[in-house]
Amino acid sequence: MTLQQRIGKWVLSWPPLVYMVLFFLVPTLIMVVAAFRYPGDYGGLAPMYSVEDGKVVWDLTLENFQRLTEDALYFDLFIKSAGYALATTLACILMAYPLAWLIARSPKRYRDLMLLLVILPFWSNFLIRIYAWMIILGPQSAFTRAVNWLVTGLGFEPIQLLFTPFAVIVGMVYVHLPFMVLPLYANLEKHDMALLDAAQDLGANAWQRFWRVTWPLSLPGVFAGSALVFIPALGMFAIPDILGGTDSIMIGNLIKQQILDTRDWPFGSVLSIMLTGGVLLIAALGAAVARGGRKRG
Repeated sequence: MTLQQRIGKWVLSWPPLVYMVLFFLVPTLIMVVAAFRYPGDYGGLAPMYSVEDGKVVWDLTLENFQRLTEDALYFDLFIKSAGYALATTLACILMAYPLAWLIARSPKRYRDLMLLLVILPFWSNFLIRIYAWMIILGPQSAFTRAVNWLVTGLGFEPIQLLFTPFAVIVGMVYVHLPFMVLPLYANLEKHDMALLDAAQDLGANAWQRFWRVTWPLSLPGVFAGSALVFIPALGMFAIPDILGGTDSIMIGNLIKQQILDTRDWPFGSVLSIMLTGGVLLIAALGAAVARGGRKRG
């Protein structure tokens, strides 16, 4: 490798490396250290050490981790949040797959416009889009009235849409759907249509062509989109705050409450470590499943 190639390699690799160190590794280390400290008298963090008789005494503790294990509420809340994230991911797959297929198989002159429509919501503020769903799902909205007209017509009691788990999942699907569509489109657009023609010539019907050809080839896009949806959905707190009720609290809401409201930074850090560890574990399991699928293929 020549000197010019080495310089080019370092120029390309150092900026993302520095970014990851400054904005991921360093905050993570701060969070880990904070998890072993005592909360301050007025919130925040107590001093890490004190000097007594000329000796440095470290004020560190494991009480924050013990508190996490003393109450099953925190683990149950994490499982509940994972359920919300899983439901969001599955709904995004079901909605995004046909849309991504439609875009990928549309004439080229229409694809850019259709992709623009997919990412168009990103042009507006995140909170404005979520507050718009408060209007759509509100008790006096046309949508809610239409749903309740149908429900009461079937002989059931009227239902509430806003401040329910349903509203939370709807909001999270709306926000994360483009993150599923784009990886799927990038994958489906590269498929060789000759494979489908060959399967048809061999007698495969439409469902068999999809299940035996298209679906296996699209799994990398499905896995990529699932990661982009599941991981941020697991730690979401803004949508449950706005659209969900007291029964829709997620682990992200509890972390926000500990950090900003009660200012118990050490325990908030412990909860953040639990969330980070859970995400890494789930990502590792997903990667193992993906590798197993590729080997079988």
